[in-house]
Amino acid sequence: MRAVVQRVSDASVTYYREIGSDQHQCSEESLCGSIPRGIIVYIGIAVDDTEQDAVYLAEKISRLRIFMDAQEKMNLSVLDLGLEALVVSQFTLHADARKGRRPSYSQAAAPRLAEALYQRFCEELRAHGVRVQTGKFQEIMRVRYTNEGPVTILLDSKKVF
Repeated sequence: MRAVVQRVSDASVTYYREIGSDQHQCSEESLCGSIPRGIIVYIGIAVDDTEQDAVYLAEKISRLRIFMDAQEKMNLSVLDLGLEALVVSQFTLHADARKGRRPSYSQAAAPRLAEALYQRFCEELRAHGVRVQTGKFQEIMRVRYTNEGPVTILLDSKKVF
């Protein structure tokens, strides 16, 4: 399981879909989740991920010290500050672009497994005391946020990087 964690001063995600006929296309957006200051977590589930991966990453992320303390050192977590997390499923975190120009997604989990582990990850974050908002699984979304810092952390439950 992979995660990209970003420290944000605000974030929101909307579900986006095209409506209408071929000649009269328009789009419709519906707000899925939004948070004030906190973290945005893009989560990608791999074919060999299990509940242990979700548990590990949720614990790691809930206590990840990426917020400034009084001495301006990154020493505080979302839990320490009572902040929120916006969690968005992103299978492209398992893209393999080493060959050719079109990425392969063969290591990304099938939707059924991915959704179950995505939900488990969110439940685990909540169990640690983090307030969680989410995107809409397996849909086209628009994510808007202000990266604070900027701070972006890459995590992998298999400790690949």
